[in-house]
Amino acid sequence: MFRPALALIVAGGMAVASPALSARQAQERVAYVSVADSATNQPVPNLGPDAFLIREDGVRREVLRVTPATSPMPVAVLVDNSQAMAPSVTDLRRGLTAFFNGIDGLGPVTLVTVADRPTVALGYTTSLKEMLGAAGRLFHAPTSGATLLDAISDVSKGLARRESDRAGIVVVTGEFIDYSHLLYQDVLADLRASGASLHAVVLTNPAQALTNDEARNRATVLDRGPRESGGVRVDVLTSLAFEPTLKDLAARLKTQYRVVYARPASLIPPEKIEISSAKPGLDARGAPARERASKP
Repeated sequence: MFRPALALIVAGGMAVASPALSARQAQERVAYVSVADSATNQPVPNLGPDAFLIREDGVRREVLRVTPATSPMPVAVLVDNSQAMAPSVTDLRRGLTAFFNGIDGLGPVTLVTVADRPTVALGYTTSLKEMLGAAGRLFHAPTSGATLLDAISDVSKGLARRESDRAGIVVVTGEFIDYSHLLYQDVLADLRASGASLHAVVLTNPAQALTNDEARNRATVLDRGPRESGGVRVDVLTSLAFEPTLKDLAARLKTQYRVVYARPASLIPPEKIEISSAKPGLDARGAPARERASKP
């Protein structure tokens, strides 16, 4: 099920302002937000400004206007194809096929496998045919271990260089041993610098204990990464759930809203941005537009 995680932590300082600001007093800022029905996980269309709550350092901001998001969104898909995922490879292919069909037209997509080392199985492309072909060619790597944190760090650095005002990283993995040697603090810092939202679909493994630093680093990134970047984490009990879960996630990404809100003029950005829904029964997740390309 989706973990309740609506707060987005953004590095910076404190900003002080009143809740309501005139156009002369405020700057317009942009956030990209997905909204789903909490009961069905299906996207909710036709929402207006009254459906969104945005707070900066605890201060509510005025939402000015809401439109469907239309800018291209690069998406990096990271798939665990290590030996431990061998029994799930067929379900992984089906899940990726559903996901790629669901996000067709959203923006360029890359597919990266994480067995032994991060490997680009498909470079960024907007061709659905190429995406589906890459999904069909996915196999597990015998006697391999996952290097998921290395992959998240690598693709975050790559996304940081791309000119787009929103971006996403989608991870499909299990709770298995990870052979990355990065600290979770470094991986989360790379994720924050990228401005991308991290989404994780995790096949749970109750037998996997947090007995070493690598396991704890991996668990921390998969927990904090989605919460702090405006993404979602979905835990599944069986790989059969990959297909419907990834289909739902694709719908969330494809139907994001562009939310414009007012922020007081300040040289110091807020320390904490919280994005949520003002309407009961709706699950809102989002992130500020990437500053390097954002033009509110």
